[in-house]
Amino acid sequence: MDLIILNDGMYQLVPLTKQMMEHMSLVVNELDLFDLCDIIRLKLTTYHDYPVNAHVMNDGSGDLMGCIQN
Repeated sequence: MDLIILNDGMYQLVPLTKQMMEHMSLVVNELDLFDLCDIIRLKLTTYHDYPVNAHVMNDGSGDLMGCIQN
């Protein structure tokens, strides 16, 4: 799975790594792409309501736009 990140007007595909998920424990038997993307969004981003209305990555790499299965 790749994360779609918007940084300075350019979209990037960033592969999801084990380091990004190191403090997560998933105990669900069936998990689809949308559920996993929501969990990743909650862990790796902070929501900024005003003035940008975006989920900004905690590491400063850009704005999370979504996920795509590779």
